[in-house]
Amino acid sequence: MTSLLSVKDLAVEFDLDKGALRAVNGASLDVQQGEIMAIVGESGSGKTTLAFSIFNLVPPPGKIVGGEIFFDGKEVLSLNPEELRKYRWKEVAMVFQAAQNVMNPVARIADQMLDTAQAHGKTSKGEVIEHASELLKMVRLEPSQVLHSYPHELSGGMRQRVIIALGLLLDPRMLILDEPTTALDVVTQAYILDILTDIRDKLGLTMILLTHDMSIVAKVADRVGVMYAGRIMEVGKVEEIFYDARHPYTMGLIRAAPSLIGDIADKKAIPGSPPDLLNPPAGCPFHPRCAYATSHCAEVVPELKDTGGERLVACHNWQLISGGKQSG
Repeated sequence: MTSLLSVKDLAVEFDLDKGALRAVNGASLDVQQGEIMAIVGESGSGKTTLAFSIFNLVPPPGKIVGGEIFFDGKEVLSLNPEELRKYRWKEVAMVFQAAQNVMNPVARIADQMLDTAQAHGKTSKGEVIEHASELLKMVRLEPSQVLHSYPHELSGGMRQRVIIALGLLLDPRMLILDEPTTALDVVTQAYILDILTDIRDKLGLTMILLTHDMSIVAKVADRVGVMYAGRIMEVGKVEEIFYDARHPYTMGLIRAAPSLIGDIADKKAIPGSPPDLLNPPAGCPFHPRCAYATSHCAEVVPELKDTGGERLVACHNWQLISGGKQSG
């Protein structure tokens, strides 16, 4: 597979009263055509800021201060306003976190579909409604019922599926989903994830899924990028990451997911707290919480390196981690 998206050494800062907060700090990532790529990390890891950067829509007072983003070979950050309008929603669409809560409460679903399409030059009402109906069926909803409904008449799971269909309305090549199962019960979560896999298979769509939950990663993703303190710490195929985690933070996320380790009593929280990004630690940002940390870790930031088998890891001591095997 070829890379549809390439993020290279991206840096994003928020200029706050207390100082500059580096929310994304030298992140690099490739996303392949047709895959579901999960970005996983605790709250504050930089996942959402990374996604907004890919969408070229970082909210103020944030700004991209370094790096490059390429989509299908085109530099996203240098697009002019007209090119950017076409890029958003037609090339890359985004389902924002808790997006179902920001739907227009006084507009029927059909009207919201029409408004979105017309804002991007689609003027045929009949064609828009026909396409919207196809997408609603794809997310396992009945168009004749849903199109004439107001958001409050739908369940949370139904609203989330409507938002996914809305994101697909302009036939984007990539869909970014920020915590798409938040606030949904476990059964509905599984249903949504199954729908996402089905959409990818039917449309050949590339997806980026942002989550804090490794159990969700295990169910739906092809590859995963582990993010911490604005940095990508590990990248690899999902089955290989779970079998042979090479970063201590990745191991911690896996152990913190009870559905992956069986008995909830065996669930182990990662010790400590994420760093203060206004005053981050020197060296590896994870070293204050890491059982494998040495004095070198506290002084030198590890680079994201290929450790063999298309596995990228940013850890000085990855060979010491259970399952890790020294390359070469």
